[in-house]
Amino acid sequence: MKEFLQIKESCLYIRDLEKAKSFYHDKLGLEIIMYEEGKHIFFRAGTSVLLCFNPKDSKFKKSPPPHYAEGNQHFAFEVDTQDYENVKRQIANLGIEITDMMVWKSGQESFYFNDPENNVLEVVPVGVWD
Repeated sequence: MKEFLQIKESCLYIRDLEKAKSFYHDKLGLEIIMYEEGKHIFFRAGTSVLLCFNPKDSKFKKSPPPHYAEGNQHFAFEVDTQDYENVKRQIANLGIEITDMMVWKSGQESFYFNDPENNVLEVVPVGVWD
């Protein structure tokens, strides 16, 4: 539908929510907007929300409908083009290993790293898909 403006929420399934809190809030600086121990933690990233659900809980929910996933999941953070290299340095300075880099058809580069549960995270500059 052309009325869709954006993907507002992205979801990861994370068993250790305390490690998620330490990584996404303490290291990456995302604001916590909701936390229910053992169930879920939600973070704000710009105008988007990153939902982290414990799959042992969310798999059996009645409402919202049950949902879960296994394996390495993926999403990308978008940064202003002029901030890209600085963000890459900051990630490396936090002791987080950059696992891969890609140069896209647009000529822009993105880089990848993992969270504590081995989900594949990416940083892309604005315009990479334009």
